[in-house]
Formats: sequence, structure tokens, C-alpha cells
Amino acid sequence: MKALQITHSQEASVIEIDAPAAPGRGEVLLKLQYVGFCGSDLNTFMGRNAMALDPVIPGHEVGALIEAVGPEVPETLQPGMVVTCNPYTNCGRCAACRRQRFNACEHNETLGVQRNGAMRERIVLPWEKVIPAGGLSARTCALAEPMSVGFHAVDRGGVRDVDTVLVLGCGMVGMGAVVRSALRGATVIAADLDDEKLALAREMGAAHTLNTRTEDVHARLATLTDGLGPDVIIEAVGSPFTYRMAIDEVAFTGRVVCIGYAKSEVTFQTGLFVKKELDIRGSRNATPEDFRAVTRFLEKGTAPLEKLITRVIRPDAALQTLRWWSENPGKVFRILVDFC
Repeated sequence: MKALQITHSQEASVIEIDAPAAPGRGEVLLKLQYVGFCGSDLNTFMGRNAMALDPVIPGHEVGALIEAVGPEVPETLQPGMVVTCNPYTNCGRCAACRRQRFNACEHNETLGVQRNGAMRERIVLPWEKVIPAGGLSARTCALAEPMSVGFHAVDRGGVRDVDTVLVLGCGMVGMGAVVRSALRGATVIAADLDDEKLALAREMGAAHTLNTRTEDVHARLATLTDGLGPDVIIEAVGSPFTYRMAIDEVAFTGRVVCIGYAKSEVTFQTGLFVKKELDIRGSRNATPEDFRAVTRFLEKGTAPLEKLITRVIRPDAALQTLRWWSENPGKVFRILVDFC
């Protein structure tokens, strides 16, 4: 069967691999329909993702159909169902797993990163990792995983209806943080360098937008928060500049939630950690509850989903598309690969 493979040397190609065997005990065979390209896939292509196999079959943002189920799979999973998947593993033994925080497993291997992923015609997964999608299409399901990462960050930040939340970065993950913060009744400020993304953030629930390239960030935030600063800042960029901005601009006794991976060391005025008595929290991956929350949101049909999909391509267009994306990184929400 066909699969898409990328390398750290800016190459991508369609390869032939063995089709999976019939699903075994506790396993589900999926027929892939749409799989999303993630920023980690672009970093792999650009040689910047040290965590990824080289070469690797990418893909962990999944919209699929159940083709077959093995013995001892719950009756809630049936052939023909549209599903997405939880692409993370957990060891069950590390400190995170002992605390039931499986999304932060020390030994996690994400599909398409530390192990070969879902950009192939078929894949077999444990039934526990398969998530029914309700009435969603497989195309919409491929948007669920990145949004769930943003949803999880909001949960980590303990966002409430009395909070003002600044989301730094309005890619798909940041957009998920905008949505869930708004769903919780918070006042959301979306910040990005791109006005098109900021306009979409308003459609997704942001009350205010802020272009960090063209506006005085501190002055604007002071105006929007009566000089107090945001109660919660969610960093969804992974830049030393935005990491420092989060610490500088968050309110006294505020919360900073870190999603983005900075590619270089970040220096801080650590006195602000103490002086402001900050809660600084990491946020990694997502939980099954986050996936279910995203599914419920998407089922409402209120999100402008087509605006979140930049391109839909066939596997043989991956190399050309990755090259284009590497030259236009700020213009992409999600690129879906069509395996139908």
C-alpha cells in the first residue's frame, strides 16, 4: 500500500509499504481518509526536528473510517464509523502516568514523530486510541488533534469566565486556545503577526485582536485590561520573544501556559517570577477529554472550518507543498492530505 515518507533533508515521496494484517485482539483497522500536516512535520522536512525518525512516515491528525475490528474491541466501535485518534503512547510506569496524566508520559511516542505515523492508506491501532467522531466528517476530524492541544492549554491555565486571556499565536493550536477560552466565558485577546489570522480569531471567539508586529503590545494590553495585564497568557508560538512577552505582560499572580517549543535558549528576568508570584505551567499534547470537547464544539457547526483548511492535496503533491510551506510559514493553518 502507499504511504508518504519525509526526511530531514527536505525530501518527501510516496513509497510502497506492506499493508497491515487483520486487526488482532483489542485492535482496530482504520482506512485513512484525511491526515493533516503539522508544524512538526515541516520542522522534520527542514531538518529541525531532533525528536523525529529520519526518514519517517508523518501524520497524527487523523480523519478515518473503521474498516475492521479485532476480538475484544468494545461494541461502541464498529466498521464504517468515522473516527479520529489519540496519537500518543503512554508507558504506564513513569511519574506522569502514575498521576494519570498520560498525555505527559515521559516516554511518549507520537505518531509521525518518534514512530511512523498515519500518512498511509491503512493503519492498525489499539482500540483505546480510537475516538468516535459523532456526526463529523472525516475531513473535519483531521482538525481535531491540533485544536485539542489548544483546548488542553486552556484547561492547564484554569481559565474562568472572570479571566482575560491573551493567546500568543493564532495557528491551529492557538486557535483551539481561543475557542475554549471563549467557550468558558473569558475575554479573549488574540495576538499574531498576520492580520488574516487575527480576523479569523475574531470569528472563532476572540473579543480583541493585537498585531504584535505593528502595535505597541504593552500599551494596547494596558488599555484592554485597565493597566492590570492579562490574567492568563497562553504561549503558542515557541519564540524567545513571545516567551519573554508572556512573562513581562501577564498580570501579578497571573498564569502563563507554555505550549510552543522555543528552538533556542530563552533568558528571563527571573525576579518577575517571584515579584508577580506567577504560575508558569507547561502544556503537552491533549487528553481524551480534550478530544471529546473539541468534537462537541465542531459538531455545533459554528466554526468556519473551510477557512481553517489552507490546502487539500494528494500524497504525490507533498514535496511541492512542503517546499511552498517552508517559504510561507505564516500563511498556513492546516494542509490536509487526501487518502480517499
